[in-house]
Amino acid sequence: MAALETAIVQVTPFQQNCAIVWDGASRRGAVVDPGGDVARILAAIERRGVAVEKILLTHGHLDHAGGAEELRAALSQGRAEPVPIEGPDRRDKFLLDNIERQAAAFGLAGMGNAAPDRWLAEGDHAEIGGHRFAVLHCPGHTPGHIVLVNPDARFAIVGDVLFRGSIGRTDFPYGDHAQLLRAIAEKLLPLGDDVAFVCGHGPASTIGEERRTNPFLQGGA
Repeated sequence: MAALETAIVQVTPFQQNCAIVWDGASRRGAVVDPGGDVARILAAIERRGVAVEKILLTHGHLDHAGGAEELRAALSQGRAEPVPIEGPDRRDKFLLDNIERQAAAFGLAGMGNAAPDRWLAEGDHAEIGGHRFAVLHCPGHTPGHIVLVNPDARFAIVGDVLFRGSIGRTDFPYGDHAQLLRAIAEKLLPLGDDVAFVCGHGPASTIGEERRTNPFLQGGA
């Protein structure tokens, strides 16, 4: 099987990293966290010749999921079955159900609520272009946040759990700082220092780099 390839499209005023991930040989793939700016995402898909088979969501925040239904509608034109949306964990349903309200509060137009066809839970697997990704439940930023890991490629999609030099915000009513640190320590760090990851904002990194240098992970995390 060919290697996985990834392209990042920054979307929304929050500069969220929407990821297009595909198999290099078949060009089959998925879009992860289409928060908005759907025309820009569609243009990136077309430039790379990717056949998108699904949309994946790491969590329910508007900048990650606000464009999911619009993208689904655009990609499903002419297909016998609509492109499915998978993820996050069901515990983020309350966020997906309120994206339009959240967007209005920020003065943002064009974002819609999202209704996944399949919720993803700890222990599940999701396929991207024939590559199998393990699903890890990593709450703290949101209750239903998931991380997708492909052990063979030594690659992970971590959403807003871990960033280069930082971690996800937990200053929401449903956030939990201790829970987030525990998820990183118990589920992400054991993946191995050589695992590279793309995150929801900012540049990519590796588990090892964050273990060594991330100030939030020092002191026994």
